[in-house]
Amino acid sequence: MFFMEMNSLNRVELRGRIGQDPRITNVGESQVARFSVATNETFKDKKGELKEETTWHNITAWSGKTIDDFRQLKKGTFVSVVGKLRNVKFTTASGEDRQFVEILASRLNVVQDNTN
Repeated sequence: MFFMEMNSLNRVELRGRIGQDPRITNVGESQVARFSVATNETFKDKKGELKEETTWHNITAWSGKTIDDFRQLKKGTFVSVVGKLRNVKFTTASGEDRQFVEILASRLNVVQDNTN
């Protein structure tokens, strides 16, 4: 019996529209932008009718590493995001444990969109 080393992979790619203007915070000499991106999927339901489902994704992007000018990021901007999933756990002021999933962007590009 032998063991083969398996490489794991945590990679997410998506394109969608920014849901609200990003919250930008200064951290040392860098900035971090937090915002949501909506992706849409069209499918047929059991009755054969076309339906559209929107999924919202939490994005965290650091300046320099992903994009230098966060001023390009506004509500409605079409973006392409490449990153990894990250579980964030925290405790609220009232002592409740909470968690959410975010995408930590390693690449973020504004996509020229001709549908507007």
